[in-house]
Amino acid sequence: MTAFEPPSAPGSSAAFGSSGALGTDGHDAVVLAGGAARRLGGADKPGVRVGGRALLDRVLAACSGAAVTVVVAEPRPTARPVEWAREDPPGGGPLAALDAGLRHTTAEYVVVLSADLPFLDRETVRRLLTALHESHGSHDSHDSHESGVEGVLLTDPDGRDQPLVAAYRRSALLRGLAALRAAHGELAGLPLRRLTGALELTRITDPVASFDCDTWDDIAAARARIREHGHVLDEWITAAKDELGIDLEVDTGLLLDLARDAAHGVARPAAPLTTFLVGYAAGRAGGGPEAVAEAARRATALALRWAAEAQSGAPADAGASETPARPAGDVRPAGDVRPDAG
Repeated sequence: MTAFEPPSAPGSSAAFGSSGALGTDGHDAVVLAGGAARRLGGADKPGVRVGGRALLDRVLAACSGAAVTVVVAEPRPTARPVEWAREDPPGGGPLAALDAGLRHTTAEYVVVLSADLPFLDRETVRRLLTALHESHGSHDSHDSHESGVEGVLLTDPDGRDQPLVAAYRRSALLRGLAALRAAHGELAGLPLRRLTGALELTRITDPVASFDCDTWDDIAAARARIREHGHVLDEWITAAKDELGIDLEVDTGLLLDLARDAAHGVARPAAPLTTFLVGYAAGRAGGGPEAVAEAARRATALALRWAAEAQSGAPADAGASETPARPAGDVRPAGDVRPDAG
């Protein structure tokens, strides 16, 4: 297990709100998901659910910006499309699995991940790739012999390397694997440090994203953490988007403010109904964050006008209203709360 520590700010590791565009050259991803999970009693660890989503699906969401994502394991249903590979022989260990996955990649940079990282997000993947890209770029003027940083990996709070939460130069991985194969005849059974120990690496500390699930206690800790007040909403929205096949980044604060205004200014059931109507209107307008924001803005303005009328008995800012103010004395019964009342 990698030790877990909560983030410094609530929701800082939530995937919702982070962009899939990584701002670096194209990259591929290799996810190793074929371990024996002995400390889980042989359970299907990639399929264990945290926050309603399989661990594997959570990792696939984090690396969704990859041009090609290869999962090294027996094929299974996943929330996102992937390519499948298998080490030979099955169960040959992480080096053999990595070798099998790399055969399906072509990009210069490869993100290498394990399938048991419940809090990995796209922002962390972006940081790894950006650090690698910038380190590599500083050596572009050198001769054809490769030099400089060959990988960027996370470390846990204790400073331990996490080589399966990392971004590497594909050519460096292939060169290292070839050297190990030449020296040992095969890769099966060799520890991963035989490869990473020979690479020029730099490191990023991330106590949240580096948390992995090796035991049932780890699973319980992850499940408890996502239900904490500062995380549950982002976790729920991300899970719902995956379940519904939606990949839309919107301002949750804007929608929450709308729901609050509708609930307080109109009636409590107005909150879910209004947010549904905003989504429907945004879809009719072509979808996208801008359409959602515009629909939410208009609905919020309506809710605020509605609340102001309820407090004053007359439309707010009557001079700017398209509906003229009702003459004094023409008062409707208090029970009439139709939006066009007046």
